[in-house]
Amino acid sequence: MNEYLKNLNRIEFIVTMACTGRCKHCSEGDHANYTEYIDAEIAVESVRKICENYKITSLMTFGGEPLLHPDVVCAIHKAAKDMEISKRQVITNGYFSKKHERIEEVVREVAGSGVNDLLLSVDAFHQETIPLEPVKYFAECTKISGIPIRLSPAWLVSPEDQNPYNIRTIEIIREFEPMGIPIGSGNAVFPSGNALKYLREFFDENVVESSPYEDDPRDIRAISFSPNGDVLNGNVYKTDILEIMKNYQP
Repeated sequence: MNEYLKNLNRIEFIVTMACTGRCKHCSEGDHANYTEYIDAEIAVESVRKICENYKITSLMTFGGEPLLHPDVVCAIHKAAKDMEISKRQVITNGYFSKKHERIEEVVREVAGSGVNDLLLSVDAFHQETIPLEPVKYFAECTKISGIPIRLSPAWLVSPEDQNPYNIRTIEIIREFEPMGIPIGSGNAVFPSGNALKYLREFFDENVVESSPYEDDPRDIRAISFSPNGDVLNGNVYKTDILEIMKNYQP
């Protein structure tokens, strides 16, 4: 076992960087013109191989908007369930189609794949460019399907700060109250990508780009796959995942 991966317990897939939103707070910046997505077969093979060698307790798929490719998302989560990963999460903005029939179809597929924690990103930032009606319908279908769902808003500065974005986020969250969907802790907008471009006035004057989600490279807890196959200084399309993990150096 690679000493730098001895505490590994989580797998993450950025399914695609393509997105249906154009959010001011997005840490990845502009998502325009992205079409690439992770290969389902290689992703599934990687999940199985990692789980045969490490005790993985959680797996997450996100993006971009992962449900633009629900077949990939579902294949990954079915593998995670087969390998007895206990927490199987999706983060989605809930907007991949306006058609009710398509929304219902995707929810059925996701429910059948074994996802047991769905985080729905709704807030002032997402709803600047994403219509609320199809997102609410997606949330309603998801709850009816039995998938555990939480709202996961992005807060600017802090949830308590009374800036215009947070005030609008609270108004949007109220739209979901009749459904009885719980509100998760969400996340605080951090200075990276679009957030530095459009929201700099809300950060300290000398702030530098940063992310609270980056692992210590000498103590990797979560292994993260990019849509192009990049992972741990290697590429799973070119090299077997176990070989990449064996040879990883910070």
